[in-house]
Amino acid sequence: MESMAAWLPFARAAAIGWVPLSRQPLPASPLDLPSKEKLKIRDEKVTINVSGRRFQTWKMTLEKFPETLLGGKEKDFFYDDQSHEYFFDRDPDLFRHILSFYRTGKLHFPKNECLTAFEDELAFFGIMSEMISDCCYEDYKDKKRENQERLMEEHSDTDSKNAILPNLDIREKMWRAFENPHSSTPALAFYYVTGFFIAISVLSNVVETVSCKTIVSIEGTVTQSITCGDLYDIQFFVVDTACVIIFTIEYLLRLYAAPNRYKFMRSVMSIIDVVAILPYYIGLGLQGNKDVSGAFVTLRVFRVFRIFKFSRHSQGLRILGYTLKSCASELGFLVFSLAMAIVIFATIMYYCEKKVYSTSFTSIPAAFWYTIVTMTTLG
Repeated sequence: MESMAAWLPFARAAAIGWVPLSRQPLPASPLDLPSKEKLKIRDEKVTINVSGRRFQTWKMTLEKFPETLLGGKEKDFFYDDQSHEYFFDRDPDLFRHILSFYRTGKLHFPKNECLTAFEDELAFFGIMSEMISDCCYEDYKDKKRENQERLMEEHSDTDSKNAILPNLDIREKMWRAFENPHSSTPALAFYYVTGFFIAISVLSNVVETVSCKTIVSIEGTVTQSITCGDLYDIQFFVVDTACVIIFTIEYLLRLYAAPNRYKFMRSVMSIIDVVAILPYYIGLGLQGNKDVSGAFVTLRVFRVFRIFKFSRHSQGLRILGYTLKSCASELGFLVFSLAMAIVIFATIMYYCEKKVYSTSFTSIPAAFWYTIVTMTTLG
């Protein structure tokens, strides 16, 4: 009767030829409204017990996907006649994502849950991973790829430890020791020795710039500050020489043991090794020539690149390098966007301060520094 009363004004308006405009959707036709008895026949409430935690939903909700376990008749094997519910000895925390898939038709990937456990639940309930929604699919693929890479590394490490090595020549044994330091005790010892000298070299490069002595005038003012590198020149030179000898021996041994020497010399790590040791030998030839003594000082700057040798000893740094390489286009676009913003805001600052007396923004390039500092620190 209530639905008939809702339609009565529209029936009277149609009788006189007037059709009103309504912004709200029309009420359902009385002929289309199912009765409560029909609803009871067509649908019923289902209770699902997952390891003690109960979930309730409608039977029609599960039947949206008849090819799955809960949507098909296979779920009857898990029905408990005494408690009148379906019991599954599964993970209840992950099941709520699966039940949400039946309700909304969208499968979301829980980022904080174990990938393997989530895939096991999907396989048990007969849901394909391709059903994951677009909003979560990229995260799912990234985590799956990381998981596969980790498993491959674990398998390769296990195989390398358990495998019976064939008769290798001296070059192959050396290369295997360089690439897998944990394969033998001497390889591991050489690995830690080179890492120690890398740390000593970087630390020496930092300490020699610290002021160790100051010369004070009679008036009490500091007239000159002498750095540790100038005060202990010979000691730092000996330390630097010892580090370079170790680096040179390492590079020559790697070059000798490399399966493809041309490919090895073109690799990034090989270039880093050359940049770390070559300035030292060039500097030895320039020390006695006063005309190019300034160039020798400039070459000392390149010693800072020895810090990149740590990437050979750190898997995390190598992963970071691979990540930056794979995201080179995105990072390039980010730099390009920042450059555009710097030019735009520097131009605005210049023209706003153009007629101000004693302004610091005398040109657009002069306003670059203020713009860069503001964008990178204050946002």
